[in-house]
Amino acid sequence: MDLSIPPKVTDRAFARLEEINDASEAPRALRVGVKGGGCSGFEYDIRLDDPAADDLVLEKDGQRVLVDPVSLPFLADATIDFTEELIGARFTIENPNATSSCGCGTSFSI
Repeated sequence: MDLSIPPKVTDRAFARLEEINDASEAPRALRVGVKGGGCSGFEYDIRLDDPAADDLVLEKDGQRVLVDPVSLPFLADATIDFTEELIGARFTIENPNATSSCGCGTSFSI
């Protein structure tokens, strides 16, 4: 696992974040983090938030995605995307570091 490769954000994810912020009176960044828990050991924490001083900020067209320094090693070389499926529309993480994940797509193990 190469910890020096930051996560990537797809154009589709940035576009959806822009739609969300265009409909909001107070635009915010998308925070993507990892915390302990979930059915596989870790789970993704994806929410709108404000940047902290030590966040990695991935930016395109004025839209920002934030990753905190503790989560960064778990998300090295991952891809943050937005998908629309029959089960609903959501931000997703394609994580090459995860050795397994659960069916819900929000929990994984390393």
